Amino acid sequence: MHKLAAKIKLDIETMKCISLFGKITKVTAKDCFKQDKKLIFIVDEGKAGMAVGKKGANIKKLEKLLNKKVKIIEQSDDLIEFVKNVIYPLKAKEISENEGIVTIVPIDNKTRGYLIGREASNLRNYEEVVKRYFDIEELKVSQS
Repeated sequence: MHKLAAKIKLDIETMKCISLFGKITKVTAKDCFKQDKKLIFIVDEGKAGMAVGKKGANIKKLEKLLNKKVKIIEQSDDLIEFVKNVIYPLKAKEISENEGIVTIVPIDNKTRGYLIGREASNLRNYEEVVKRYFDIEELKVSQS
């Protein structure tokens, strides 16, 4: 699987969110986009903890200021690692990719339910995030 080379265009609203994110977390967001009712920020590998802050303080502050739920995902050039980061805090027993189809094997049925979500909404959201960075066909969840 190849990483997408397409440049991500950011509008003024997004730039403002990234700027505010940087001021509060002291971490530079590489990307920011809306998904449903939340804002997703992409940060460099190893920076998520710092961005979240002690006991989630930075997240709470951001959510209050932006009036939206916030999720922070660590960037990775490795597809499998990135999928792990996207589904975090959920855990997978295994994640594999074959001909553009990424399969997540959940650790149990409860996790499987969370990964898929009502009417597969969570799964489609995860897929949208992964497709923004990697050229994949589909994200799917197998039986645990």
